Amino acid sequence: MKTLAKISDFTGKYMAIIALAVAIVALVFPGPVSSVVKTSYVNILLGIVMFGMGMTLKLADFKVVFTKPKAVIVGILSQFVIMPVLAFLLTAVFQLPAELAVGVILVGSCPGGTSSNVMTYLAKGDVALSVGMTACTTIMAPVVTPLLVLLFAGQTVDVDVLEMFLSIVQVVLVPIAAGFLINYFFEKVAAACASVLPLVSVVGISLIIMAVVAANQAKLLTVGPLIILVVMLHNVLGYALGYLVGRVLRLTKEQMRTLSIEVGMQNSGLASSLATVHFASMPLAAVPGAVFSVWHNISGAVYANILARSAGKDAGEAEGEGEAEQAAA
Repeated sequence: MKTLAKISDFTGKYMAIIALAVAIVALVFPGPVSSVVKTSYVNILLGIVMFGMGMTLKLADFKVVFTKPKAVIVGILSQFVIMPVLAFLLTAVFQLPAELAVGVILVGSCPGGTSSNVMTYLAKGDVALSVGMTACTTIMAPVVTPLLVLLFAGQTVDVDVLEMFLSIVQVVLVPIAAGFLINYFFEKVAAACASVLPLVSVVGISLIIMAVVAANQAKLLTVGPLIILVVMLHNVLGYALGYLVGRVLRLTKEQMRTLSIEVGMQNSGLASSLATVHFASMPLAAVPGAVFSVWHNISGAVYANILARSAGKDAGEAEGEGEAEQAAA
């Protein structure tokens, strides 16, 4: 178990590099990868990742909704307004074909990503708030995500809101609820598994990336640069606008860092899953989710480091001001 915990810790730290590496492998060897990791496995893999997330949740994680209601409400609204609107605008500005446009809108309409909690910790943000925001947006996703996709993509493609609702319940809510119940009733079992859960998440997300990239290798090589640019802009603008909203509404700096990361990082695995199941006639719709999965882990790690340095600088300045006031007194 100790060995698995060490491997889990290693994969958690280097998730960005691992995501990039598996994407390259799938791009270079699509045939062998597709024969082993099929797109039909995506839902199962996502369910496993969500189950792992559920096992980390406790009732206390939802107390933040009552202790910091303003920050949570701002986070939920920002998540479900900024990212889908940005996605829609980017698809219009870059005149993306329908397949890619649907994929980008799916990414924008999904709840916060599970890795945002880790990035918030690295950025010295409010981890409890991050977990609370992720949990709330994920629970709301079965209703909100299909409606957002209908709103922003419904004029381009047929969107079956009910089927999408049932799909999200099946691959997100049910596994999370199962994991949560195990953590609640069998706390010792959950605690014993906690050290290897990052490994489960990394493996699950990596396999989803490989399945989608390998299945769309030929088309991805054609549209790759364009969709990478759109995904990068979507993610980075999400960080920037999330931080700006926090500043305008006068959240604490710790909360501003948390909101920025929570808004910018999406559950892109869910986007790929929904695209694979509900837009099977548009194979490229799953690609933006796979690209986002790779990119936001890279950008998140870099951005968290920048925010952590800024937090350290702020703390140093505050300490210096405190010493100056004591000296003056």
